Amino acid sequence: MNALRRPFLDRTLPALAEGYAWLPNRMRESPDHVVRTRLMGRPTLAVRGPEAVRFFYDERHVRRHGALPGPVLSTLFGQGAVHTLDGDAHHARKALFLPLLQVDRIAGVVEHVTAAWDEAVPSWAARGRVVLLDEASVVLTRGICRWAGVPLDEDEAEPLARDLVAMVDGFATAGPRHWRARRARGRQEARLARLVEDVRSGRVTATPGSVLEQVCRHSDGTGEPLDARTAAVELLNVIRPTAAVCWFVAFAAHALHRWPDNRERLRSGDAAYTAAFTHEVRRFYPFAPFLGGRAVTDLSWHGEHVPAGGLVLLDVYGQNHDEKLWGDPYAFRPQRFLDRPVERDELIPQGGDDPATNHRCPGEGITIGLLEALATRLARLDYTVPEQDLSIPLRRIPARPRSGFVIADVRAPVTG
Repeated sequence: MNALRRPFLDRTLPALAEGYAWLPNRMRESPDHVVRTRLMGRPTLAVRGPEAVRFFYDERHVRRHGALPGPVLSTLFGQGAVHTLDGDAHHARKALFLPLLQVDRIAGVVEHVTAAWDEAVPSWAARGRVVLLDEASVVLTRGICRWAGVPLDEDEAEPLARDLVAMVDGFATAGPRHWRARRARGRQEARLARLVEDVRSGRVTATPGSVLEQVCRHSDGTGEPLDARTAAVELLNVIRPTAAVCWFVAFAAHALHRWPDNRERLRSGDAAYTAAFTHEVRRFYPFAPFLGGRAVTDLSWHGEHVPAGGLVLLDVYGQNHDEKLWGDPYAFRPQRFLDRPVERDELIPQGGDDPATNHRCPGEGITIGLLEALATRLARLDYTVPEQDLSIPLRRIPARPRSGFVIADVRAPVTG
């Protein structure tokens, strides 16, 4: 009998309990980097490695439709989001996001966000202590809304940022964080759906060429615009992931605190090293544990089989810490990205394959650009790190420094 057709025990609860370590631990028990198990009642095959990335993203093998659990859609992505589509429908919806890949658009996002950062720093100095993850989320929210053309009053930025962070923070738990995330999504989908309706009715004028204007007129090639709620979902799928860069900002601060030798090279404006530091933050620190899809048909991977409708998982955290790819993977060493070019399907913190044609996050370029700019500003900022709990528990998804990374005594940034 094929291994995946044997009555494996369902491992959904252990996966939730162990967090990021669950799948890498199972992978260590398998010499071929293949794990056979059962999740959510379905036979499941988990894979890792660049070849596995290409297998996972081949829509002849794996589809995303129906693979994302309802709780994840109700918190992180939204019902009817681009992440749930495949084939022509996915490509038509993805066209809405492809302009985000353009270098000039990325530069525009970075410009707006860094301006918001520079505006915020004096208030941090006046307040004595601030939680960097929270403050960065507000900065990112202000910047991305300005860039996307989404109206945002000054007193709306912090509540919106809290809701965006809550959506990310609660997608992988069944407890209070999850219900907070659902309420946050409901509030913001309703708010942005009203905005879409106001733009379409003429009560609000969208800036020509803005993300808001493009979402309001997008039709998926059908000739009919997206319904207002789906349009709101996709607006959030531009704003929310950008606000989530606050996790990486907190991780960058954590890295600068633990390995302060990186600070001087970032302060100097060494572009190559800044890029390497950014990639190492994204590789080293935990973000997505794994990605999932459904087998389109009966599949075979290195002699192991999964039936049509079974789950296929891509071990994201495990691949980013695979000794065969990285050597000494649990050492924070930006130099590794200067020593050799890294292939597209090796480093996959936001998924693999080609963002222009497949499910890899089209906002990855924005994440990289923002983190490069904000890590440099962080390195040039003069502050102290008071006593706090800086542990990053891997059982918590998404992981974060327990304290959110508190900084104090903020002073004028170092220039030059």
